[in-house]
Parts: sequence; C-alpha cells; structure tokens
Amino acid sequence: MMQLGILSDIHDHIEGLRTALQTLQATNALICCGDLCSPFIIKELGTRYPNPIHIVFGNNDGDLFRITQNSNAFSQIHLHGELAELEFEGCRIGVNHYDTIGRVLAESNRYDVVCFGHNHQFEVSQSGETLILNPGEILGGLTGQSTFLSFNPSDRSYQKHTL
Repeated sequence: MMQLGILSDIHDHIEGLRTALQTLQATNALICCGDLCSPFIIKELGTRYPNPIHIVFGNNDGDLFRITQNSNAFSQIHLHGELAELEFEGCRIGVNHYDTIGRVLAESNRYDVVCFGHNHQFEVSQSGETLILNPGEILGGLTGQSTFLSFNPSDRSYQKHTL
C-alpha cells in the first residue's frame, strides 16, 4: 500500500521539519507544496528523507538559484517550478503553492487530487470529483499548529499529523 507524505510552508522551521520527516519515514514519496524559504532546507530534506521528494516553489522561496543548486546533490529531489503534475497508483495529483490557483486546478477536473499550501490552513475538502488537500503549515506560527498529512492514493484516505 503506497503512502505519500504531504507538507507545506516550512518557513525554515528545522525542528518541525525534522519531526515531520521522522514521522513520514514509512511513506513512499514526499510532496512539498512550497515555502521552504532558505536553501539550507533542501539539505534537511535530502539527508533526512531517502525516497522521492517532489517540490513546487512558493512565494517565500527567494533564492531559487541556490535552492536548485543545493538540490543537485540529492538524486531523489525533483523541483517542479510552480506546478507539479504527478501520478501515483493511477491517482492524478496536481500540486501548486497557492490556494487560489489550487482551487482553480481542482475545478478543472484534470486531477483526482489537488494539493496546495500558502494560507497555512489545514483543509480537506472536495470540488466536484477532485479531493483538495492543504496540509497546513510546518511552521506553526500563523495557526499555532504544525500539521502535515500522510495520504494513500489508492483509496484517497489520509491521516492528519500534528506536532
């Protein structure tokens, strides 16, 4: 049974990220919905999570050159720019950082699941046949809670994790 880890809005919160990655060690791949912030977060991801990592950029990912340069040291890290189109076990997943764009992607019926972050608000909802997943924030500074998800693409089940 495949499991995906989904997180967003790290904002340089290393301890929260380390704890989340430890929780997600049994997952088969990781989706990051943006706002890593500093290039050193790439090293944290690459050294602490061995499976494929799919990353879209957020509005606070300022040094894209160094983020990209740092990612070259880790073969499991895949940078997708602003939109990732992924497929796991027949489940089509669209990933973008922005909630507004994510909702438009969900309305397109092009994906089975759309993941986004940006507003730091944990959300699981539906738009037509499309499941919408916002894992919330690793930072925990805006909402007072650090949250992330594990997700099974086969049956669309999920588990919310709170640090």
